[in-house]
Amino acid sequence: MIISRTPFRISFFGGGTDYPVWFKEHGGAVLATTIDKYCYISCRHLPPFFEHKTRIAYSRIEHAKSNAEIEHPAVKGVLQYLNVTEGLEIHHDGDLPARTGLGSSSSFTVGLLHALYALRHRMPAKAELAHAAIHVEQEILQESVGSQDQVMAAYGGLSRLNFSQTGEIGHTPVIMKPERLRAFQDHLLLYFTGFSRTASDIAKEQIEKTKQRRVELFAMLQMVQEGVSILTSDHDLSDFGELLHEAWMVKRGLTSKITTPFIDQIYDAARGAGALGGKLLGAGGGGFMLIFAKPELHAQIHAALPGLLHVPFQFEGAGSQIVFYQQEAPIARAPAWGEKQSLADLAAQSLQEWKRNAA
Repeated sequence: MIISRTPFRISFFGGGTDYPVWFKEHGGAVLATTIDKYCYISCRHLPPFFEHKTRIAYSRIEHAKSNAEIEHPAVKGVLQYLNVTEGLEIHHDGDLPARTGLGSSSSFTVGLLHALYALRHRMPAKAELAHAAIHVEQEILQESVGSQDQVMAAYGGLSRLNFSQTGEIGHTPVIMKPERLRAFQDHLLLYFTGFSRTASDIAKEQIEKTKQRRVELFAMLQMVQEGVSILTSDHDLSDFGELLHEAWMVKRGLTSKITTPFIDQIYDAARGAGALGGKLLGAGGGGFMLIFAKPELHAQIHAALPGLLHVPFQFEGAGSQIVFYQQEAPIARAPAWGEKQSLADLAAQSLQEWKRNAA
């Protein structure tokens, strides 16, 4: 039995420049962090007592007699990538709902890859995990997704990601004094808007309009370095909130699907209560909204957003981890047809195997 734990992420600046259609021509960068909200994947070899070969439990339960019958796209893609032929039981749990802008799909893919590598007694490097997840989502599943979520889920931490025109991806932790890092976290609020959409559906329109949004994307790319400079200097942290507001004004113009009148109402109410900036996380359309405000104003911002679920969080820096690893005891093989083996011999064999496993 293997259990992996993989964090969700919050992206501050640079979203949209992590799509290959953009960064392979212009380069890209993202400033993001992972948080202490996780995707948990448990997996084990399925004992050979069932009609089905593979059992997958998530928001529904699948019993598949072959990999071709599996409907969950990420599971099917990962099993294809790793050439898994044996039967498995895979179970998913998440601290937060899917399709809400926190990179949950990539956290699932990274976590499943990590668990299956561990099931094969391999501990992959974080770079290998990230690149494998990107390959599964972009090449095997042909999804309209960027490349930041997979890297953040694998590595973890408050980081700057660089996407080069050659396809190389760099991960650089953002180093801050502990007291400034705490102050930065204390300025952030996370709210669930109650709506969710599939990110790849929204991203598809954004990708199609990439060439028409060059000015906006170059501006968002420049904000990554500005954000890092604010955090790693002695500048007032309020500058970061104002930069977030500027980035949101740019992002909401990328496609018509990024915001809605309800989302605009939430954002305007938060700003009216003292928030300096914020953004809707992920591709857009709904999910979680991040608000940046001075800690002493948080109470009045809560009051200005009645009915919205506030989700406290902290940054995390470990990335995807194997949190439980236990080798499975082998199952005694039944004698093949035609083998002459007495009941006493079978009992003795079973007793010996039990003693070996118990030792």
